[in-house]
Amino acid sequence: MFEEVTRQKSKLRMGLVGPSGAGKTLSALYIAYGITNDWSKIALIDTEHERGRFYANRTDFKVPTGTFLYQSLTAPYSPDKYISYVQEAAKAVGPDGVVIVDSLSHAWDNEGGVLDIKNEIAKTKTNNNGFSAWDEAGKIQNNLINSILSVNAHTIATMRAKMAYAMETDERGKTHPVKIGLAPVQRENAEYEFDIVLNISRDHTATTSKDTTFLDNFCGVITPEIGKQLHDWLDNGVEPERCSDCGNLIVSAKGRTVQQIVAGSLENYGRKLCMRCVTAEIKKRKEAAANAATS
Repeated sequence: MFEEVTRQKSKLRMGLVGPSGAGKTLSALYIAYGITNDWSKIALIDTEHERGRFYANRTDFKVPTGTFLYQSLTAPYSPDKYISYVQEAAKAVGPDGVVIVDSLSHAWDNEGGVLDIKNEIAKTKTNNNGFSAWDEAGKIQNNLINSILSVNAHTIATMRAKMAYAMETDERGKTHPVKIGLAPVQRENAEYEFDIVLNISRDHTATTSKDTTFLDNFCGVITPEIGKQLHDWLDNGVEPERCSDCGNLIVSAKGRTVQQIVAGSLENYGRKLCMRCVTAEIKKRKEAAANAATS
């Protein structure tokens, strides 16, 4: 059902893409600190052999860092492990905190990642159908991205970058490769799922490749001020309704508006529930009634 649109408070869902040495980790920490103004509300998930520890309590940086929450994620880099760590981190920092996934690339092309999963699925296919294997692995990939970006906290994911090339034909009719920019080491369409994607070059300059806020023309070195500006922009709206049971956003469903779903669930169950949890609650109550009748 269509509703009159209102501006709502939103969570940051940002991707930072860059080659080794570009400053992805520090940039993510600066943005997170600008959003929270509290290092204890930042949780860093580190796949980079614990290099994230190097960034704690540094006074030699232009902007000193503090003590943040930290967890090392080691191989196998399975999507399920990523999801578990991110959900744990979101609970630790709370709704106003920031979860940094540094980096998301390992979930794609490293040990136990989606490419490994795809290859294992292909081995089980009697006809070695690669398309069928990609169908299954693609669902796992989608669930990974959706789960990370739907937690009740701000999220920043760093991604390693590789140089992307295209074949062009010159005036003599000869084709040759031409650099077209940095491409993240992740599934080809992963960037579409983020609200903001910044490409960071080796000189630490960040430029916007995707934006739905106010950073469309941004080009510069990332500082905590960028995070503060993002916080002020994202916070300038109505707080969205969230399900008391699962924590997910309550959205229109089955012809009911968000307000109708919230009002109905409060009246019938005493708490705000999304339609999925309403269905689960109805099932739970029916089972309890059936058990009571047979006991």
